[in-house]
Amino acid sequence: MKLNSQMKSAFVLTLSIITTIVISPLVLAHPGKVAVNSPENLTNQLISSEGVNSSVQKLAQFSGTPNEERSQLIQQANALSSQGDFTGAEENLRKLIKKFPRYAFGHFELGNVLFRQNQAEEAINAYQEAIRLNSNHALAYNGIGLVYASQSRWEEAITAYQKALEINPKYADALANSAVALLQTNQQNDGIAALEKALDIFKTQSRNERVFQIEQILQRLKNSDEAEIF
Repeated sequence: MKLNSQMKSAFVLTLSIITTIVISPLVLAHPGKVAVNSPENLTNQLISSEGVNSSVQKLAQFSGTPNEERSQLIQQANALSSQGDFTGAEENLRKLIKKFPRYAFGHFELGNVLFRQNQAEEAINAYQEAIRLNSNHALAYNGIGLVYASQSRWEEAITAYQKALEINPKYADALANSAVALLQTNQQNDGIAALEKALDIFKTQSRNERVFQIEQILQRLKNSDEAEIF
C-alpha cells in the first residue's frame, strides 16, 4: 500500500498527535502506568504556582533520605515543567544529577526537559548518559527516537525505538512512535503491524484516548487502501 501525498499529510498530522503526547515527561516516566488523562497527570497539570513555591520552600528545608530527596526534586521539576517553566525544571534537574550523578532517571528526565526546549543534541546526550548508567533504559531509547523523529531522521528514530522494544516488547508508546517512523518511510505493513500491537496493549492498560487515536488512524489507512483499489 502506498499513500498518496494528500493522504500521507493527513496521517502525518494525526500521527503527530501521538508523538506530541508521548513527549510528556510524566507519560515517558511511567509507560503503561499513567494514562494521558489519568488523575496523576491531571493533578500534575493543575498544580498552581503557589503550590510550586510551597514545594520549593519545603525542599529547601528537606532533611529526608537520599531516595526521598531525589523523589522530591523530580516532583518539583515535573511541577515546574507542567507550568511551562522548563528553565526552572532544568535547573532543578541539574541540581539533582550534580548531587546524584549516577541516578539514571535524573538524566532521563533532564533529556525530556531539554527536548521540550528544542535542545535536541543536549537532550540526546542526557538520554545517552541515562543509558550508560542503565543499559536497559527503554524510556531513554524512546526519548532518543522522539528527538530523531522531530528532526525527520526517521531511520535513526526506528533504530532507537527498536532498542527500546528489545528491552520491553510491550512498551506501547515506543510501538506507536515506531509506527510513525515506519509509515513515514513507506514501510506501511510494518507500520500498521506496530499500530495494531500498540492498540492491543493500550486496551489492556485502559488508555482509552490512545486507543481512540490509533483506531482512527488504522481506519484512515484502511480507507486509503480501499480508495486505491477503486
